[in-house]
Amino acid sequence: MKPSSITLGICQLAVTADKALNISKAESMITAAAKANCQVAILPEMFNCPYQAELFNQYAELYPEGDTFKMLAQVAAKEKIAVVGGSVPERDEQGKIYNTSFIFDETGGLVGRHRKMHLFDVDIAGGTVFKESSILSPGQDITLVKVAGLTLGVGICYDIRFPELSRLMTLAGADLLIFPGVFGMTTGPAHWELLMRSRAVDNQVFIVGAAPANFYEAPYQAYGHSMVVDPWGRILSVADAEEKMFVVKIDLEVINKVRAELPLLKHRRTDLYEVCHI
Repeated sequence: MKPSSITLGICQLAVTADKALNISKAESMITAAAKANCQVAILPEMFNCPYQAELFNQYAELYPEGDTFKMLAQVAAKEKIAVVGGSVPERDEQGKIYNTSFIFDETGGLVGRHRKMHLFDVDIAGGTVFKESSILSPGQDITLVKVAGLTLGVGICYDIRFPELSRLMTLAGADLLIFPGVFGMTTGPAHWELLMRSRAVDNQVFIVGAAPANFYEAPYQAYGHSMVVDPWGRILSVADAEEKMFVVKIDLEVINKVRAELPLLKHRRTDLYEVCHI
């Protein structure tokens, strides 16, 4: 039976070049979330590594041997809290590197992992220039996991710009869509909130955007502003650009209320169109 509410701990940490320090700060924030009676702690994209493509190979880890994975599993089990491990550079046994979110349940068991499907290759005039595909391989799978009595859909950053993915996760039963992401100072102010609220309204689900805090010495400046949005598009809580862990309790009954009052999913014309997983 699904719970009527759930409490989330959003961990907006400032990522430095010191991997051990990043891992330690993430562990401290997860522990703080557990002490605040959260059932799920959520970390940002690339939380153990600066968001610089040329560094991903250096920081990449092979599951389950990597220090980051060991910490996530151990703190989840110790504190009895589910953890959506933001994302980290993951190296597979063939040597390919992915931008991957590892999700652990409250026993410390791995329940799923999402490899970023859409790679961020952009060249915005006067703004962001980045090419993830220079080092990363794309994921191929849609990711849904069951933790704390809920079905969570997980995407990573650029994945949120492709509405088909969010719709597929919603149709598969997701109650909450989680997007760890590192939007920069060009796209962050323009699109971060807009995308979070759009996907929430489109699919009538809760949306979490978990970002790193802005670390002012980093070459890539993160926008921060982690947020939680409800199925009506209301922002329940939002951070600024600074490092913090904040707690949000969400009323899951809002999903049923919004869908009853405005039955978008029922009104889809699947006789004329359908989002298909090919």
